[in-house]
Amino acid sequence: MVTPPSLRNWFVVHFVADIVFAVPLFVAPTAFLGALGWSAVDPISARLVAAALFGIGIPSLLGRNESAETFRAMLNLKIIWSATATVGIVGSQLQGGPAMGWAFAAIFGAFNVLWSYHRWRMRASAPTP
Repeated sequence: MVTPPSLRNWFVVHFVADIVFAVPLFVAPTAFLGALGWSAVDPISARLVAAALFGIGIPSLLGRNESAETFRAMLNLKIIWSATATVGIVGSQLQGGPAMGWAFAAIFGAFNVLWSYHRWRMRASAPTP
């Protein structure tokens, strides 16, 4: 199974998206989230989210030229992360989260659809034993 070039490109896009949010979230969580409409910020939780973004985003760049087996494993991680993040954000929004939370839910949801599609494509094209 050959990994589609489009998936390799999406991994680079994912790296950029994660880093763009992770750096300010890690360096200045209160100022960054305050600018996005959060009135209460727990800097420890915010930095843990940043660490997760680093931990998932950086391997996207480092692994963009790896084997199909590696991509399958990374897709599994990305699917679980984006699905649970989407559900968690939506739950928080329903309890009165800031308006920007809906944008984050949409971003995580869109990535979940993208990763799930590519994982399904890889499964569908895998040789049967």
